[in-house]
Amino acid sequence: MTDGLDEQGGSAALALELQGAIEQARKDAHEDPFGNPVLRLTLWLTRRMDRGELALDAAHALVRHLGREALYERAGRVAAYVGLTDDGDVPLLALAERLAAAAEGEPEPFAHFRIATARPRFAAVFTAHPTFGMSRKLAHALADVASGEAAGAAVIENEALSFRPDGAITLQDEFEQARFAVRHARDALDRLNAALLTAARSRWPERWHELAPRPLILASWVGCDTDGRTDIGWWDTLRYRLESKRGQFVRILEKLPQVAATVEVRALVSAALAAVERQLALAPPIGTQPALTALQAFALALVGEREAALPEASGLIAALDRAIAAARADDETAMALCLVKAGCVAHGVSIALPHFRLNASQLHNAMRGVIPLDEEPALPAQRRAFLSAANALLGKVEPAVVDFGALAAERASAARMMMTIAQIVKHLDGTRPVRFLVAETETGYTLLCALWLAKRFGISDKVEISPLFETSDALEQGPRIIDEALRSPHFRDYLKQHGRLCIQFGYSDSGRYIGQVAATFWVERLRIRICELLTRYGLSDIELVIFDTHGESAGRGAHPRSLSDRLAYLDPAFARQAFKRAGIATVRETSFQGSDGYLLFGTRQIAAATVGRIAEAVFGEGRDAGKDAAADPIYQEPDFASEFFQTVREEMTALVDDPGYAALIGTFGPSLLDKTGSRPAARQSDAGGPTRIRHPRELRAIPNNAILQQLGWLANSVHGLGQAAGRAPDLFRAMRERSDRFERAYSLASHAMANSDLDVLRAYLDTLDPGNWFDRARRTTREGRRDELLAVADALARLELAPALRRLFWRLSSDWLKLQTVAGDTPRMSVRLVALHALRLAVMHRIWLSAAHIPDFRPHAGLTREALIERILRLDIPASLLLLGEIFPLNPDPTIGLDFGEPPGPREGGTYEALHREVFAPMRACFDLLRQISGAIQHEIGAFG
Repeated sequence: MTDGLDEQGGSAALALELQGAIEQARKDAHEDPFGNPVLRLTLWLTRRMDRGELALDAAHALVRHLGREALYERAGRVAAYVGLTDDGDVPLLALAERLAAAAEGEPEPFAHFRIATARPRFAAVFTAHPTFGMSRKLAHALADVASGEAAGAAVIENEALSFRPDGAITLQDEFEQARFAVRHARDALDRLNAALLTAARSRWPERWHELAPRPLILASWVGCDTDGRTDIGWWDTLRYRLESKRGQFVRILEKLPQVAATVEVRALVSAALAAVERQLALAPPIGTQPALTALQAFALALVGEREAALPEASGLIAALDRAIAAARADDETAMALCLVKAGCVAHGVSIALPHFRLNASQLHNAMRGVIPLDEEPALPAQRRAFLSAANALLGKVEPAVVDFGALAAERASAARMMMTIAQIVKHLDGTRPVRFLVAETETGYTLLCALWLAKRFGISDKVEISPLFETSDALEQGPRIIDEALRSPHFRDYLKQHGRLCIQFGYSDSGRYIGQVAATFWVERLRIRICELLTRYGLSDIELVIFDTHGESAGRGAHPRSLSDRLAYLDPAFARQAFKRAGIATVRETSFQGSDGYLLFGTRQIAAATVGRIAEAVFGEGRDAGKDAAADPIYQEPDFASEFFQTVREEMTALVDDPGYAALIGTFGPSLLDKTGSRPAARQSDAGGPTRIRHPRELRAIPNNAILQQLGWLANSVHGLGQAAGRAPDLFRAMRERSDRFERAYSLASHAMANSDLDVLRAYLDTLDPGNWFDRARRTTREGRRDELLAVADALARLELAPALRRLFWRLSSDWLKLQTVAGDTPRMSVRLVALHALRLAVMHRIWLSAAHIPDFRPHAGLTREALIERILRLDIPASLLLLGEIFPLNPDPTIGLDFGEPPGPREGGTYEALHREVFAPMRACFDLLRQISGAIQHEIGAFG
């Protein structure tokens, strides 16, 4: 190809030919049930590569062509997902007008409207995790295209377009991308708040400026999440909170009108910003292990500049009130000042509120010094003893002074985190309480431990303790866990002090262990049980904050049809109405994770549409508005619902424990993915390279889900449905037709079905079956190919994966066929997605065949040729090529030709230019193409993980 036009024309023709071949192969499969249309296409592509008809450059161009099509379609789906239109703020203004009109029917209309708009009803929480599956440049381009901006198309049409993520994604990269999205989100909140203020101004012209609306707020845990990682120092967290503070002050100065009324506020914020800049100048660089003297200097800056940097927002809000009073005659200035004030009331002196997170085991470890009980607190025989000991300690805990020296000396991670929070609310921003999320909470003792630490460091009034329920056991035992905590008078007093109970539901882990469709049922059931517990303990006057952490993928619980459906799916009307009947106010929180989540705030237009859909949902104008949820048939047939979702759970649990399932996702699955965050996907072995995955729990949830996407079978969203539907097929069909709740859950699974294909999955499984390679060796007529095929077959035979994988395929196929029998209309994978899978299989096979040409060598650092070939079969290519470069150096011995004063002795090795050119370089190029295809598949599906 000589230029971009030639490349695109040739790629388009090849794509059409490939897609036509797929359609024909699918038709032929009806006549040949023993064949696999995907492997047939893989072989067709392989032969074209062998004949030189499909060079690697042309294959790259083909992937770019298919990926561009996927990107443009994804951009269109994003726009439709958030309901992006050209109406600007008209929907927000209409919503505000309806709320104001409804308030006029109340005894005290203005007071009613002020209360309705001042109470936070929803928080968008910007989280990270390894979900940055595309480069920052491509993420911005995708958002631009979704918004109709031409700049994005120029990036996508570039000849150098890459679908791989940025090379090294650090915590700082994650923070910067979150900050970019938060800025757009804050602008969108201003547009919502402006609409509310405008509606109030037309009705209450003398009082509207008294309002500080904050129905929607923002938070982030980037830089504060230490669950499963040890690379974030407390100084890093403080730096990120200072960055958030700086962002708030910069934003205020940008939004303040240049008029006399704002002089005081501008001077106050400018001085605070200068103080924060001086503090940041002494903050240790991110990712370093600073010397104690550096930490001391940083601490002195935080303490010494505390007042100048505004440690909380009350003084700033008072200055804003004075400015608003002075500018009342100027509606435009008053509006701008009211919006700034609303942002400060909602977020203090931070651009977004902080969420901290750690693991329950870290809390338990921190308490071992004061509760010296053996065993584990979650064991049934030990629960009562641990709970009793914690309650006794809570009755006599005395606050301790916290200083930065004590923080630097602290070794227990939970205590260190609580001390960090204490220093944040003391020196950085104490306006609003800080969320303290506890992962893997499986006993009420965990919550009492968190409360004891908060009291110990004198900040129980500034910390919102929130258990995370996501494991199978936690979802099952959630009511008991909350009940154990509520039995403690100390915990009940703590809740009354805050006026709220915060809980968190995780969908990534719950989905992969019990299935996404079952997870929604168990989470809903747990919500209702918590409602009952609050009523029983006389706590119906407190708010319940429900934080759903998921992602933008069906595999992590995000409904794919629309943002409105996603919000309705996560907050079912039946549970919502149960809370309303009990008189319990609820606050909804939802995470937006990584590249996919931040995309929903990728431009100001998209962010405004996203906030608009959220506002409609929280103000009762969402998908289920006006419906009596109790009339939904799924609640009229509780036996069917319980049995259906329990069956899905049992089937998924059995699948997760199937050795073939671990082989499926663990053999080469992790190597299909680039590193997509600042945390590793799995543990590393002592000998180097990835460990052999023996159970899904050895992988993190998001890579687990991403691997299923890459292998063409989204088991965590579809498996078990066939067995469950087959038990009551007539009721199943009736529920799909008449139950909104059931249909919404099933449609999430339908999206997963549309990205799943048993022929694709079987092609990957057969690739790991030595029998197929032996069959190819029997049939081949290509010179030298038989030896290559036999080498691959022998290496795969040593792995002994085929029997377990065959049994796994039978299990998955059986469930799928049962679902097809009952449902009938199961979706089919798109031809373009099948093409990407077939092309990647051909590239993978080419890598393996090339490995057969690696010469034998003596063990290198304990590594034999057989072990190296196994690593190549598992696609650990970069590390393997590095080792091969050491074993077979490209450059000749540098001592050749030099005079060392004696006759030259024998030299081993020499140059291996031909080996590098003909084997290693093509393997490297093929692996890059393989990863490019993984990126394109991600965009075809619409999310990572």
